[in-house]
Amino acid sequence: MSDIKEQVRKFIITNFYVADPAALKDDASLLDAGIVDSTGVLEVITFIESEFGVTVDDAEMLPENLDAVNHIAAFVQKKKSS
Repeated sequence: MSDIKEQVRKFIITNFYVADPAALKDDASLLDAGIVDSTGVLEVITFIESEFGVTVDDAEMLPENLDAVNHIAAFVQKKKSS
């Protein structure tokens, strides 16, 4: 899962404004920190689907799945396992 986490982290840092990438904790809320907004969530979903070959259903578009690097990595891992 660390590979997935690294890819997600790199995507977030590359595609969104992160003032101090080294200070971004993997469990920090991307929405609360103002890094990702509602449009950004759609970009994250597009990245997940294209990079990892999984489909994100409408019902899965929840903060529990998409609001932190750890959440995204765990979600992708779960989707790939099923």
